[in-house]
Amino acid sequence: MQTEHAVHVGDARESALPDGSVDLVVTSPPYPMIEMWDDLFASLDPAVGEALDADDGDRAFDLMHDVLDGVWAEVARVLAPGGIACVNVGDATRTVEEFSLYPNHVEIVRRMREHGLAQLPGVLWRKPVNRATKFMGSGMLPPNAYPTLEHEHVLVFRKGGPRRLDPGADERYEAAYFWEERNEWFSDLWTFNGAAQDLAPDDDRRERSGAYPLALPLRLVRMFSTRGDVVLDPFWGTGTTTLAAMLAARDSVGYELDASFVGAFEARLADLPETSRERARARLERHRAFAAGRDDLDYEAEHYDFPVMTRQERRVRLYDVESVERTDDGFRCRHAPVEF
Repeated sequence: MQTEHAVHVGDARESALPDGSVDLVVTSPPYPMIEMWDDLFASLDPAVGEALDADDGDRAFDLMHDVLDGVWAEVARVLAPGGIACVNVGDATRTVEEFSLYPNHVEIVRRMREHGLAQLPGVLWRKPVNRATKFMGSGMLPPNAYPTLEHEHVLVFRKGGPRRLDPGADERYEAAYFWEERNEWFSDLWTFNGAAQDLAPDDDRRERSGAYPLALPLRLVRMFSTRGDVVLDPFWGTGTTTLAAMLAARDSVGYELDASFVGAFEARLADLPETSRERARARLERHRAFAAGRDDLDYEAEHYDFPVMTRQERRVRLYDVESVERTDDGFRCRHAPVEF
C-alpha cells in the first residue's frame, strides 16, 4: 500500500483543490492576538498593524479573524459531504489599553457555522504550565488575580450529516481503534504537554512556528478518518499533520506560506520507518497488556493473536511505513501490514 502527501508553498485561501476532495481537516492556525503572530497577520492585511499601533485590540482581533476566514471558506468548499474539520486553537490574553481575554475559539466557531459547518462536541486540551510565575494578577491578594490559561480547544465541525460508508469496507474496519482507545480518545478532556520545535536553536523560525505535539493530530486522524482518506492541513507549519497522516497510512495535503519549513521537513523523515514500527508495536503491546487476564473479551482479532472487546475490532490491522521518497509535489510513503 502507498500513500501520497502533497505539500504546497502558498496561501491556503487560494488552494486549487477540487470541491469535496478532502475527508478530514486537522490544523492549528496562528492564534489571533498572540504577539508572535502579529507580523504575519499584518503582512497579510496591513490594517492589522494599523489597529495594533492605534491600541485598538478589538479591531485587530476582528481583522485577524477576517484573514483566517478565507481559509475557513476554503475548508467548507473542499470538505466532502460528511467530512470533519478539527481546529486546535487557544484563546489569547493581552494588554491593549487594558488587559483582556480574546476568545479565539468563540470567533472560529461563529465563522465556521456561517460557512455552513455544524459544530460537534470537541475537546479541551489541557497543557499544564509548571512555572512559578504562572499565576498572574495581584499575587496572594484579592480581587485582581485571574485564573491561569492552561488549556486550548480542539474544535470539531462536520459538513452535513454523517458520511455514508460501505458497512463492510476493509479500509474502515482495518482502521478501527481498540475499545480502550475509544474510551480515552473520545473523552472531552485531554492532558499532555505541547511540543518543542525540531529546529535549530538559532533559527528564528522556532519563534514563528506553532507546531502541536504529534500525539494530537495522530489521535484526530485515527478518530475521524479511514484508510484511503485525504487529510488537509491549511496551516502546515512544521508538517506535524502530514507526519501523523504518514504514520496512520492516510493521504495528506498541506499548504504553507514559508518555503523554508517545507525544506526543513525532510529531516523529520530520516527515522520515520523505524519510528513507525516502534509506535505500531507499542500500540499492539498496550492492547495486549489491556487484554491480559480479562475474561470479558469475547472476540478474536483476525490479524493478531489476542482477543478484542467488540466485533468491530476483529479486523483491525496496523500498517507501518516501509519507505519515504520525494515526489514532484511532496512525498510518497510505502506501507506494509504490521505482523506481530
